[in-house]
Formats: sequence, structure tokens, C-alpha cells
Amino acid sequence: MPPLHPGEAAECDSNFLSGAVVGGQPRRTGADTATVTITQIKVTLQLVITIWVPEDVTQKILEHEEGHRQISESYYATADKLAEQIAAPYIGRQLTVTGADLDLEANKLLQQIGSDITAEYNKQLNPDPVQLRYDDITDHSRNDISAKDAVAQVTIR
Repeated sequence: MPPLHPGEAAECDSNFLSGAVVGGQPRRTGADTATVTITQIKVTLQLVITIWVPEDVTQKILEHEEGHRQISESYYATADKLAEQIAAPYIGRQLTVTGADLDLEANKLLQQIGSDITAEYNKQLNPDPVQLRYDDITDHSRNDISAKDAVAQVTIR
């Protein structure tokens, strides 16, 4: 179990994993210049959730951590649409590369665009504010609001 922050009795760790692979077609336009047209983008998404609880955990704390899991899953349920929205404007884009090895330069460019798409996805997905709001509403499971009601309050987006 990882170290807990003050006020926590358990931990729900949600890891949103992503990676974009970008394909393109280079067309030589000069001795050391080419235009690369982006022809395909594949974004791979994954969510890995681990809930850490002590052996003597109460049902209320278990339900609270399950609430964190539900929030993460609600974000993941629409993650493919977000990734598609971020990647779509790149399809058909034409970019210029220069250098002695145009294939190498084109590959570096496509890898960089894949990294840019992945970074933007990670930036926009960000469930942290909602998770923190959930903890505020429930006071980390210490008050009387049910985890189910608190999840319903924070997941309306």
C-alpha cells in the first residue's frame, strides 16, 4: 500500500495510459526537402485501477474507494471520443521536413506528433479536479453522504 495523504484511510490509484502512433506519406520535393502528409493515427488507451485498503477496512471506506473507481471509469467511458477529437485535425495535415535523411526526419516528425497528441489527451482528460471534489464532498468518507450520491454529484458533466 502506498503512503497515504493526511486524512486518507485507503487509496484508489487510477492510471490512464495512452499512446498515439502516427503514420504518414513523405513526398520528396527537393534534394533535401519532403512534404509529409499524415494519413493515419492510432491512439491506444488503457485504464488500470488499483484499490489499496488496510485489512481492517470498513464498508464505508470500501464504498468510498469504489466511488473513486467509478469516477475514473466514467472518464474512461468517453476517453476514445476525446482522443478522436484531439487526433482528427492532424489527419491530412501536410508538413515539411528537411535533412540529408528524409525518411529519418519524417519518422522523427511523426513520432513528435504522436507525443503531442498523447500529451494533449493527458492534459484534457484530467479527472483530478473531480476526484478532489468527491473527496471534499465526502470528507474522505467521514461524513454522512453516501459514496453513490457523491459520485452522482460530481460525474454530471
